[in-house]
Amino acid sequence: MLKDVVISRAIIETYFRELLEHLNLDVAIVGAGPSGMVAAYYLVKGGAKVAIFEKKLSTGGGIWGGAMGFNKIVVEEEAKEILDEFEVRYDEFERGYYVADAIEAATTIASKTVKAGVKIFNMIEVEDLVIKKNRVAGIVINWTPVKMTSLHVDPLTVEAKFVIDSAGHGAQITQLLEKRGLIERVPGEGAMWAEMGEKLTVEHTKEVYPGLYVTGMAANAVAGAPRMGPIFGGMFLSGRKAALEILEKLKK
Repeated sequence: MLKDVVISRAIIETYFRELLEHLNLDVAIVGAGPSGMVAAYYLVKGGAKVAIFEKKLSTGGGIWGGAMGFNKIVVEEEAKEILDEFEVRYDEFERGYYVADAIEAATTIASKTVKAGVKIFNMIEVEDLVIKKNRVAGIVINWTPVKMTSLHVDPLTVEAKFVIDSAGHGAQITQLLEKRGLIERVPGEGAMWAEMGEKLTVEHTKEVYPGLYVTGMAANAVAGAPRMGPIFGGMFLSGRKAALEILEKLKK
């Protein structure tokens, strides 16, 4: 006989055990979009303790809708190997242009990331950063519905050696530093230019303040670089670049 309260206990006890296990991290990633999940995957493969905090119900960021609701994405030659790593299928449209199903990409990358050992906490919004001795040292979290309804509820804290701002176009996490005068103004992303947007997304993936990395569209927003639309290779390469750099720093 099924007991309702046992179902409740199973969910509550296992969830909060996992949350307690992830209050101290090597890397806390804000946003479960393409660059955040790819970064998390390579980090955990390299031995780091990682969790992603995503304010929405679903992972995948902007992958799902492809372009204008046409659920296909394009990946260039340089990033094709990451699709291979995640076993996402694709077809060559023209030389150097590979088309993948957006739904398959979103679900497969998420599944591979979780199965690699990354914990994703959805419906949790990062509202602030922990800063100690001129270094980002963690994140401040609250339930997304609390933030949506503007309830006066104090947050909780997660400590991390590094934080990655993978929150997308607004670079909201990095903007918290701007508001405190700790970095220069975040100009926001520029107009559409796919070629340069893809190149600069990877180039601008870096540590913008001690302990804080930016990836994906957040990297371009911080640098004022162009957007690139429904081509996702730069997102994937950006996540991998951040992961490999952080792994090297964690070894020191």
